[in-house]
Amino acid sequence: MFAVEVRDHIMIGHSLPSPVFGPAQGLHGATFTVDAAFFTQDIDDHGLVVDIGLATEALAETLAPLRYKNLDEVPEFAGKFTTTEFLCGHIFAAMAERVRAGKLGDGGRVRKLRITLHESHVARAWYEAEI
Repeated sequence: MFAVEVRDHIMIGHSLPSPVFGPAQGLHGATFTVDAAFFTQDIDDHGLVVDIGLATEALAETLAPLRYKNLDEVPEFAGKFTTTEFLCGHIFAAMAERVRAGKLGDGGRVRKLRITLHESHVARAWYEAEI
């Protein structure tokens, strides 16, 4: 498989109100580096997996509603633990919609998508699935 990966970042605030999260139960901030990888079986006639510019724009648009937000106040996340893993799935779903809508100039060739959130230089999580 061929792949192209683009990167952005978000700064958020949130709390994880359960004893399992120890000190992260309280309100705290996080800066996530976010990678979106697009996988195809082949490249197009121009040698591309996806248009990198369009992929970068799509990721920025997907992240915009989360940027500088307290996730505890986002109605869509009410009652959910906004863990790194949860956010990977949320961002995946939004990016997959953009892929399906043809926003990446891939001609419908993207077969798999992986969203990775780097929580720090020593920890990351991802969600990966077929489109």
